[in-house]
Amino acid sequence: MLGIIGGSGLYDLPGMELVDRVLPDTPFGFPSDEIVVGRVEGKEIAFLSRHGRGTD
Repeated sequence: MLGIIGGSGLYDLPGMELVDRVLPDTPFGFPSDEIVVGRVEGKEIAFLSRHGRGTD
């Protein structure tokens, strides 16, 4: 699985087929947004929008 963290202006991955959304509680607290798990061209991807969806 490949993990991608999006920066300012990158809130989703074009062509990504959604499989699941997870919001894990970590020792450091919750992430900025849900981690989107899906597939792009058959490859499993986990994507996190660094600033949260739709915010700068």
